[in-house]
Amino acid sequence: MAVELPDDFKCPISLEIMSDPVILSSGHTFDRASIQQWLDAGHRSCPITKLPLPEPPSLIPNHALRSLISNYTLLSLPKPHHPHPPNPQALIQLLISPSSQLEDKLNSLDQLSRLCKRDSAIRRRLAESGAVSAVLNCIDSGEPGLQEKALHFVLNLSLDDDSKVGLVAEGIVGKVVYALHCGVGDSRAVAATVLTSLAVLEVNKVTIGSYPDAIPGLVSLLQMGTSRERKEAATALFTLCSFSENRVRAIQCGAVPILIQNADSGLERAVEVLGLLAKCKLARDEMLRFCGFLDILIGIVSNGSSRGVQYALLTLSSLCCYSEKMGLEALREGLFETCVGLLEDDNEKVRRNAKMLIQILQGKRRNV
Repeated sequence: MAVELPDDFKCPISLEIMSDPVILSSGHTFDRASIQQWLDAGHRSCPITKLPLPEPPSLIPNHALRSLISNYTLLSLPKPHHPHPPNPQALIQLLISPSSQLEDKLNSLDQLSRLCKRDSAIRRRLAESGAVSAVLNCIDSGEPGLQEKALHFVLNLSLDDDSKVGLVAEGIVGKVVYALHCGVGDSRAVAATVLTSLAVLEVNKVTIGSYPDAIPGLVSLLQMGTSRERKEAATALFTLCSFSENRVRAIQCGAVPILIQNADSGLERAVEVLGLLAKCKLARDEMLRFCGFLDILIGIVSNGSSRGVQYALLTLSSLCCYSEKMGLEALREGLFETCVGLLEDDNEKVRRNAKMLIQILQGKRRNV
């Protein structure tokens, strides 16, 4: 079941595939365990650029890359047995030829996927060779197997930032959004992952959000999808909603209650999206109307992962600052004391968010 994974997935320190990629202030990504070991040894510079780091150093989770790595581990494409690499143009011709059999097209997509996983240079050549338009036509061809393999292929191509812009210009977003709504098998989850990858670029966040069915499709997947589909949909929404207009779009198509329900069911990625949406008054009003939301957030603060705790605290800070009633309820539930305990947490962002919430709750205390 092993697959060749791109070198971009390897930590520059350990040279192993990253399990928890994080970004330094220098802009470079490392596996959390490796860079933490570097920092614990007393280093205060980026291992690659050698530039000094702020104190304390900030480690920002690279959700998009983590999701892409996770998605790749599900692939089990066979390794090529040909003594010579196949000709990409011949494979593309097989895809577009009216006389090609379905089995030939599936085999062509398998081989193209293997080619573009090898390195970025091959991916760029494939992106410039006419492969994109041929593969995009497979996504809405009506053949489930062809659709899924085509989506995996464009996911491979989207790994390079230069390719992300070109893929969007080729019309990939419309095809991927179609698969988001009408895909079968793993296609909907992979379509959400493709959107995550494309949305790493700010300009693509705007383009994707402007498609009428893109964000509604992700919200629908979050509501009715499988466990994997919901996780991938939440990851895509988190990436897209760093752009303020996309937050409004998500709220307007009913994301808030669906995200809360997912958070209550244990999908912490939903809490991260709620932390972004809570920046909007419209979302805060919806959250305050949702019965039991305070208890859900407090439960995550008490028992969640570091990332879940971080965003639950962020959401609580937004709500308690906005609503006197919510702040007083939080005090009665013992949230102030819980936050004091978190000031000793190992995670710097958890400590920072706990301190911010303590300051807000202290203000509520004085007003009582």
